[in-house]
Amino acid sequence: MQYQQFFPPESLTAYIRYFWVVEQDNPLASPKTFGPVADGCPGMLLQLSESGTFYDAYHQPFPRFFMYGQTISPIKIRTSGSFRTIGVYFYPNTLKALLGWDAEELTNGCLDLNILPETRTFQLSDQLLSASSTENQTTIISTYLRYLISRNRLCPDETTLYALSRLQQSKGALSLKALQEDIRLSERGLERKFKQWVGISPKVFSRVCRFQAALHQLRTGNYHKLSDIAFDHAYADQSHFIRSFREFTGFSPYQYQQQSREVIKGFPELM
Repeated sequence: MQYQQFFPPESLTAYIRYFWVVEQDNPLASPKTFGPVADGCPGMLLQLSESGTFYDAYHQPFPRFFMYGQTISPIKIRTSGSFRTIGVYFYPNTLKALLGWDAEELTNGCLDLNILPETRTFQLSDQLLSASSTENQTTIISTYLRYLISRNRLCPDETTLYALSRLQQSKGALSLKALQEDIRLSERGLERKFKQWVGISPKVFSRVCRFQAALHQLRTGNYHKLSDIAFDHAYADQSHFIRSFREFTGFSPYQYQQQSREVIKGFPELM
């Protein structure tokens, strides 16, 4: 299985963290299962192989091209044989600018892009399948995303951007009351902005930031025992940390280390 990352064009750096491409060209390869984890960011997946398709836990196929919202509950994505997929890793507040909808509508869900009139007008499927290289395909996707943004004409909300930045920098440790006082916004007002632009409440986003910081420490092995991670990230105790970890991944920290490998960041393959 091969994996690559690509930076977005300058015109989209406020919306996209990066593109990624993963492919497996062996039709006899054993089936694979991926388990995306909560990372505070929505995204987009484009399946470009005629033989490979992603399925859910009930063997229902995912759309060929789809956007997904905040993923805060464990899910499993399965595939078999050959496949080639391009992913687009968005910033937390990107969906509303692309679709014109409140981001909350796609939380723990996905949207088949082929049902959008803009996708058919743009002829996204035909263009991607006839493109001669990955570079050309990412250029087509970038043009498509700029097309969506220009149709909606929604500038990112500066208050939400600032709040996101503060929570991410603090790794979820900043109190929401302090944040509300800083931006002079009520609890209800801040929650409304997050539901519109991010798709989850500030409280849940803060918990995801803390979980991601703890997951990074677990990945790097910078600890002696799990209670160290719990203490470093202000969990009440080790049991609290394990419960929170299981809520976002479906595994205990020990199981996660033993049963997954992260070829794609935030999109680990389950063993």
